[in-house]
Amino acid sequence: MRNTADAARVQEAVASRLDALPVGRWHRRVLLIVGLGSFFNFFEVALSSLLVPLLPGGWASSTTDKSALIGATFAGELLGALLLSGLADRFGRRRMFQINLVAYAVLSVGAAFAPDAPTLIALRVLLGIGLGAELALVDTYLTELMPTHRRGRMIATAYGLGMLAVPVAGLLAAKLPHSLGGVASWRWLMAFAACGAVIVWVLRRRLPESPRWLATHRPGDALDAMTRIEASAGHPAPATGIENPDRTVASHPVSAPPSTTSGDHAAQLRLWGPQLRRRTLLVCAMEALGPIGFYGFTSIAPLVLLDKGFTVVESLTYSALTALGYPLGCLLLIQVTERIQRRTLVIVSSLLVAVAGTVFGLGSSAWVVVSSGLFTTLISVINATVSRTYGAELFPTEVRNTALGRAYALSRLVAAVLPFCTLTILHALGAGPLYLICGALIALMSVAVAVLGPKTNAVRLEGI
Repeated sequence: MRNTADAARVQEAVASRLDALPVGRWHRRVLLIVGLGSFFNFFEVALSSLLVPLLPGGWASSTTDKSALIGATFAGELLGALLLSGLADRFGRRRMFQINLVAYAVLSVGAAFAPDAPTLIALRVLLGIGLGAELALVDTYLTELMPTHRRGRMIATAYGLGMLAVPVAGLLAAKLPHSLGGVASWRWLMAFAACGAVIVWVLRRRLPESPRWLATHRPGDALDAMTRIEASAGHPAPATGIENPDRTVASHPVSAPPSTTSGDHAAQLRLWGPQLRRRTLLVCAMEALGPIGFYGFTSIAPLVLLDKGFTVVESLTYSALTALGYPLGCLLLIQVTERIQRRTLVIVSSLLVAVAGTVFGLGSSAWVVVSSGLFTTLISVINATVSRTYGAELFPTEVRNTALGRAYALSRLVAAVLPFCTLTILHALGAGPLYLICGALIALMSVAVAVLGPKTNAVRLEGI
């Protein structure tokens, strides 16, 4: 089985060469381009709740209307993560990056011209499909490219750039005139997201394919890709002894399945097999419970404030202020993610989100609401970002994006259903009981990680 042996040697060589590459301009360029893509992804996610107060009154006049508008993008993300994530394991990370962005940009333009609420909801479901495939792929791509000892820090850096979109979206929603040039402000916001996606699509054409993915499919191409990366980074390629492997290995997939259906089935069997079952269960638990803290607490905050008696302008201004917690959370995570085990960070941040969110739900004075809201947002960002980094580290390259996509689909299901549940509870019981329930559920996440989670800091992906 010479091909298999050569492929294994290539995979080891690629991993070693990626770790040996000095962190510099090449890494920063990748982080910038991927981070810019994440910026417009998170901008679109932030619009899910921010659009509701800006739409014509008849478009969101009932709890069902509001829930459908907030949950539409999440429903689309569920479909995208479930149906498209396996394609990145089969056809490559870079190709799917580009396809996802084109679909998202086109549909964002369409949504900006939506003539009524049903059309807007339908288009946001469709654009969510591209987002669902995109967000899981960001985790996969960066996890495979970044060096072992800086992996967590550099992924947090990309997320920090991406999450700047949340305060930007909140500020624009709060401060833009309701109509600009005779066009409603919410339409301008969606057009802005579409234009950004087009710019990122152009920039991403310069990104390389993941050498780790190539090593499992086309080993000879993986070595060529590594040589180009090293040249771009100004770092000479080391002598590995396998610079010119048998071209049979290079030109034929090593483990690619004959069809998407059979490939997905094989990946599912492996994910639930004895070696990966515990990790699959853990990531599913994290993705099911994490959105309760991240979206259950933060995405309906503007509506909770309206329920507490704040005005629409005050609600949107609060959203813009507390949204500062998104980039600040990533900045804090950058400082600690390599110093403290990511497993420990997930556990502690889950508990802190539960406590801070409950204080926000029970608070009535402005200073308590704003301070606890900002802290809840900050810690929930740390929790969500480190959870996604941690989850991506737990799976082998051949099934990494399939695993993350399937689990991410579960989180989108929870996020899509949450508005219906949370708004119903909010109107029936009030903010206090709602946030007590959310706090108890997010605390369960820390238990799952404590029981099932391995340590990953400073460990090469292939050794976790």
